[in-house]
Amino acid sequence: MKKNIKWLLLVSLTMMACNNDENNNTTEEVPVTPGSAVFTKYVALGDSFAAGYSDNALFKRGQEGSYVNVLAQQFVAAGGGTFTIPYTNDNKGGLLLAGNVIAGTRLYFNGTAPVQLPGTPTTEVTAHLTGSFNNMGIPGAKSFHLVAANYGNVAGVASGAANPYFARFASTSSTTVLADAIAQSPTFFSLFIGGNDVLSYATSGGIGKDQTGNMNPATYGSNDITDPTVFASVYSSLVTALTANGAKGVVANLPYITSLPYFITVPYNPVPLTESAAAQLNAGYAAYNAGLQQMLTNKLLSADEATRRTITFKAGNNPVVIVDSYLTNLTAYTIPSYRQATKEDLVVLSARTFIGTAVGGDPTKVNGLSVPLADNWVLTKDEVGEVKKATDSYNATIAAVAQEKGLAFVDTKSILTQLSSGGIKFGNFTMTSSYVTGGAFSLDGVHPSARGYGLIANIFIDAINLKYQSTLRHVDLATYPIQYPGSLQ
Repeated sequence: MKKNIKWLLLVSLTMMACNNDENNNTTEEVPVTPGSAVFTKYVALGDSFAAGYSDNALFKRGQEGSYVNVLAQQFVAAGGGTFTIPYTNDNKGGLLLAGNVIAGTRLYFNGTAPVQLPGTPTTEVTAHLTGSFNNMGIPGAKSFHLVAANYGNVAGVASGAANPYFARFASTSSTTVLADAIAQSPTFFSLFIGGNDVLSYATSGGIGKDQTGNMNPATYGSNDITDPTVFASVYSSLVTALTANGAKGVVANLPYITSLPYFITVPYNPVPLTESAAAQLNAGYAAYNAGLQQMLTNKLLSADEATRRTITFKAGNNPVVIVDSYLTNLTAYTIPSYRQATKEDLVVLSARTFIGTAVGGDPTKVNGLSVPLADNWVLTKDEVGEVKKATDSYNATIAAVAQEKGLAFVDTKSILTQLSSGGIKFGNFTMTSSYVTGGAFSLDGVHPSARGYGLIANIFIDAINLKYQSTLRHVDLATYPIQYPGSLQ
């Protein structure tokens, strides 16, 4: 039996595309104008996407390539002003809290696979930055965090009560992200928030709780799904405050995060077996399958569920065996909640180096085969449904508020759908959501690459131009790298 999955064939990638962006170049004769928008004071609110988080870290080059910084650069030709960013110390990524590493360095592609950059982070959370910052993108922030007092209190970082990225530059320990944004009297804003309200639940394999019906975010766990009513209330209050003095802006809905590379790269059936290895595993699960049949006979289990839970291997590629908490609980009869995965279940990216490994070096105990994968390795069909249901509700709120307040609206949901189903073509290049090779996403499988952020900036520009009759120009995506090298100055 093979103990490890054959890793995806990864190839070295050219850092820059040579082709021109035929679709994205605006005719030079058209002058750049702001239309009815005023870009003099642009403030961006959001999460890690706004911050420029990439390759599992926040670092200077990534911050420079954030879609909000790209937007700010395009705004300059239409009267935009200075755009300040709370930069990290270097291009290593990672954070220190009182000298202790609390976030690791970024990933890079070493020619064979994504690996973590060696070395120790140098960005210290307690080394507070002074001044106001136009980029208010906070990695890890959920919707309600933007209005939460003390979210930037460094004293709460160690316990998880505060955010280390916001603690670096919050104006006071008790302020809110929204308050610091409003204090700058923006004339134009962008708001792209809500992804984290479901993301941590999904990336943890559904280890968390769907908090629908719970209106008290203070009681939520870090991996919980935010109640849609809470999201709606917070989102409405954010936009109401941002537009109170006449500022215009652009907002974006949320894609189905289950279409990100983090969830679509590792197949549900990655395990190749010989006929003899399959027979050996079938013998190991014979007692389990017999127990299911007994439960069926005793009418404690439906025929459909008994079939769904029956575990059978054959020669060739096989689905992994998983623990599924949504199955009928039969622990009173010493029957665990096991089944084999289907294409409707999503195996998380981090499982790629775990499936097929032996437990404690014992070749008879193989993760994903004789040892079922725990809940954290797989987002099951039911959990995927919970994520999509919450996302649909959040998006209904975002669309309604955008229309009510007369804001530009960006449909990122349709963009990710395009990336994951054929790709988006520019020039002679097609950008897709394929892990490592697709060009749109960084090596963490969740956050965009520099080129991906450029694409986001362009679709924001399209929405702004449409709503405010601006004539902002696209950026040339061919000038943005799809990967950052290990060495960055």
